[in-house]
Amino acid sequence: MADQEQAKEQQQPSSPPPKMPQEKALPTHPPKSKPPSHGEGGGGAGRSCGLCIFIFLLLAGVTALTVWLVYRPHKPRFTVVGAAIYELNATSQPFISTSMQFTVVTRNPNRRVSIFYDKLQTYVSYKNQQITPPVDMPPLYHETKSTVVLSPVLGSKMVPASAEVVNGLMMDESYGVVVLRVVLVGKLRWKAGIIKTGKYGVYVRCDVWVGLKKGAVGQVPLLGAPPCKVDI
Repeated sequence: MADQEQAKEQQQPSSPPPKMPQEKALPTHPPKSKPPSHGEGGGGAGRSCGLCIFIFLLLAGVTALTVWLVYRPHKPRFTVVGAAIYELNATSQPFISTSMQFTVVTRNPNRRVSIFYDKLQTYVSYKNQQITPPVDMPPLYHETKSTVVLSPVLGSKMVPASAEVVNGLMMDESYGVVVLRVVLVGKLRWKAGIIKTGKYGVYVRCDVWVGLKKGAVGQVPLLGAPPCKVDI
């Protein structure tokens, strides 16, 4: 009996070993390429354009500097060379009546630059107070290396005057010396070849010492007339 049971056990097939779970392989994908940015394709062109602009601005700056050094304008020069007093009445306070004429010589020292004067006015002041109404001067063209003579007649109208002006004029007349200031103010333009600049304000101050005695009429001696100060 024992032999029969042993034989049966040998005839029964042995159970297969348990299967191990298999690992699933992860799908592989090719690496995605980075989309090109919009600036990468035109980087070289942008750098070239910037370089061209820089070179153009550099050349323009060098050209402007060269032109300025060659055509650099110098200020015009003004000098009072003569004076005449026809009336100087300071007795009707608070007004003063005057009539004067000054001869002013202006020189353009530039060899390549001419000058245009626009809206030029002139008047006389005393102790920084205006004693003649402003007079309009005609437009003036000042050629290179040229001299122009101006002889405006100023005054002939009553103008308000402070007590300081009236008393000062009367005292100076008693001494025989009066210090006056001839003022020219307006606009000017420089012209070099075919190039004209914009308008610049010009302010000219000419201090003169005139020999004036009470009752004297006509030409008066200039006791001092330094070169005028010119501000542009």
